[in-house]
Amino acid sequence: MTKKISLLLICIAVLLAFVVTGCSPKQDTTAKSSEPISIGAVLDISGPASSLGIPERDTLLMLADQLNAKGGINGRPVKLTILDNKSDETESVLAVKKLIDQEKVSAIIGCSASGTSLAMVDTVTKESVPMISLAASSKIVEPASDRKWVFKTAQSDKTVTGKIIKYAKSKGIERIALLYMNNAYGDGGRQELNKAAEANGVKIVFQDKFEATDKEMSAQLTKIKGTDAQAVVIWAIPPSASIVTRNYKEIGLNIPMIHSHGIANQSFLDLAGDKANGIILPVGKLIVAGQLPDTDPQKQTLVTYAKDYAAKYNTPPSAFGGHGADGFNLLVQAIKEAGTDRGKIRDALEKIKNFTGVSGVFNMSEQDHNGLDESSMVMVEVKDGKWTLIK
Repeated sequence: MTKKISLLLICIAVLLAFVVTGCSPKQDTTAKSSEPISIGAVLDISGPASSLGIPERDTLLMLADQLNAKGGINGRPVKLTILDNKSDETESVLAVKKLIDQEKVSAIIGCSASGTSLAMVDTVTKESVPMISLAASSKIVEPASDRKWVFKTAQSDKTVTGKIIKYAKSKGIERIALLYMNNAYGDGGRQELNKAAEANGVKIVFQDKFEATDKEMSAQLTKIKGTDAQAVVIWAIPPSASIVTRNYKEIGLNIPMIHSHGIANQSFLDLAGDKANGIILPVGKLIVAGQLPDTDPQKQTLVTYAKDYAAKYNTPPSAFGGHGADGFNLLVQAIKEAGTDRGKIRDALEKIKNFTGVSGVFNMSEQDHNGLDESSMVMVEVKDGKWTLIK
């Protein structure tokens, strides 16, 4: 009898141990699932590119709040850490290392500008951390074989220059002049515009550069008067883009001025004033969302983002904030599908198809880490100080 009781007690003990052991992993998993998901962002919030970084920062904060109010990602809140690189490439590297080493982020959004974005590529590649840039240069994601960990949401300079050249040819323009910022953004635009012009039989009869901090570009513009250019293309961001626009009108150049998509924010209009009237640019659809036909596949996404942003910040949204929205939302989708493993997030980003964002409908692939084409852009003219869709 004693042996039977002992055997029974042993069986009960084994059963209890099994139950406790069986429950433990489940409890650990539950606890782990409540931990925040750490996402980092490095943005040009101060310095020359602040007109890009500020609306991006504000957008990310808004979207993170909205997401967490709805329960986060798969029940886990998002911890968003945003660092200011001061529009400086060295500061960008220091910031991204801090996010990786100290914050242990699953992924990184940034930077706002091409130069600062390119500065971070080596670091995220060596550390195998997925990064989504919000800048334009094609070099950020090309060649894709060397940019395995890097994606971006802004239309590439290659896409923009193709749109510009096609528009110019449709207006009978065969000779253009080019002025560009002396930085990574401007140089990328210069290279791609030259390629697009040559491929389409358009001649660039004059090209010159200026510094992002220059306060006067009349000398370069005056030289254009002595050429047979039929239009001038400006590749810059505010404030220099606004200054060159004012100078253009002040010296009496009467040929069309076509800007890059780097001016698509209220800051450009405010700084250029009435001198901005008549300029033309290819740009994402956000700034003319209300003028789009209801059949446009992006319209509802654009209107919702614009309404939310304006309600929260009492100012119109910019294309740059839209790039930030796309970076955040693409990352959220990837994490929903893949979890927080960095490699799996990267793989999920590369497989995203037909994702309707603010900047366009994204179709990523192993060969294309931008996923946008010319259909993501429209031609816009400034009329009476407002962005007006060219139909």
